[in-house]
Formats: sequence, structure tokens, C-alpha cells
Amino acid sequence: MQFSSFRGAVTAVAMMFVSLCGAAPSAAWAEAPAIVPVVQAATPATAVPASALSGSAWIAQGTVTAPAAPQSAAAPAPVAMAIATGALHVASLSQLVGDMPIQSELTDDLKCLAQAVYFEARGEPMEGQLAVAEVVINRARSGIYPDNYCDVITQPAQFSFVRRGRIPDADETSAAWQRAEAIAEIAQQNLWQSKASNALYFHATYVRPSWAHQKVQLAQIDTHIFYR
Repeated sequence: MQFSSFRGAVTAVAMMFVSLCGAAPSAAWAEAPAIVPVVQAATPATAVPASALSGSAWIAQGTVTAPAAPQSAAAPAPVAMAIATGALHVASLSQLVGDMPIQSELTDDLKCLAQAVYFEARGEPMEGQLAVAEVVINRARSGIYPDNYCDVITQPAQFSFVRRGRIPDADETSAAWQRAEAIAEIAQQNLWQSKASNALYFHATYVRPSWAHQKVQLAQIDTHIFYR
């Protein structure tokens, strides 16, 4: 009889334990979503004064808003990110060219663009070289010309250095090539605006092509005149 009473008491305690520890959680989960996503706060954008980016195409209404720089010290921020976040203060196109990393390999399109700069304008000031690169890029994006740099450049009767649809080999060990490569990258990333950033056409000052009077002249940079 005492054993039966003890067993009954144990059973009652067990039922009370189940009531307290089992039923309560089911009610709590009924009020909350079955899955609670964990969302980390986004890295705040950094506003960079326009004065830090004098001449850069990133300037808009006096400030530039860009993502914060990457946190990993092992992977240096690209030049574009460094400019946008104010980590790199660019005072001139010459400085920007010097700060551009030299790539071991270029895409076919970027190499064609660098070749156009090298053969068409390596004797020009850097701003003139940049403007030539911008002409090629603008044509590729215009919908009027082919949609890639190589085909824009090798179109018949467009660039005088092209021979039978072939671009010659540049001296890739030269300082002129390294500048052309940097200029091509700067133009492609739109890191700096020349006086002829919207140009589609250009010619040397010592020629007078018949089409020139039908276009709007944008700028003359050294021995090249640019039009849209």
C-alpha cells in the first residue's frame, strides 16, 4: 500500500513537470516565427568630400557616397574603392596613372583599348591619351558601332595604325605601354573625366576631314581635336 502511494506521488510529480516544461514552450513558439533569420547590420556608407576627388568622375553634388573599404588587410582595396572612400586623394591624372597597379594579364578587350592609346596617342599628354580611350569606349556603348573595343578599333578606315584589320604588337616592356595600360583601366572604370569624355570622333590638327564640320567640337587636347 505504501509502494502504491509512493508510485502515485511520483506519477503526479512527473505529470506536473511535463505540464510546466513541455506545454509552455509550445505556446511561446506559437507566438514567434518558426525560423528567426539573423541579419547583420550593413556596413554604413562613407560620404567623401568632393575636394578629395578633384577632377574625378565620381564627383556628384559635392559629395561621393561609397561603401566602406574592405576590412581584409590581405586584399588591398582597388584604386576605385580607395578613391571613393577617401583613402586615396587624387590631385592629378598623372598621380592616378602612377597609382594604378600593373596587371600581369589583360582581357582581350582591355588590351585592345591599351593598344589604341599606345599607337594613337602615346606622344600626347595623358589627358589626350585618356580622351582617345574614351572615344573607343563611347563607340562601343553607342549602339552605332560594334559593342566591344577590339571590333571598334579594327573597323575599316577608323584608326590609322590598324593594318588589314590587325592591331600591331606594342612594346610591352616600355614605359609608354605601362602608361597606356593604366590609362585604359582608368577610362574603363571611369575614374577620371577628360575634356572630351563624351567624344565619339577625333582627328589630328594637321588634317581637315570632311565630316568634322558636321560634328560638335568638344575640345582640342594638344594635337587632337575631339567631337561628338
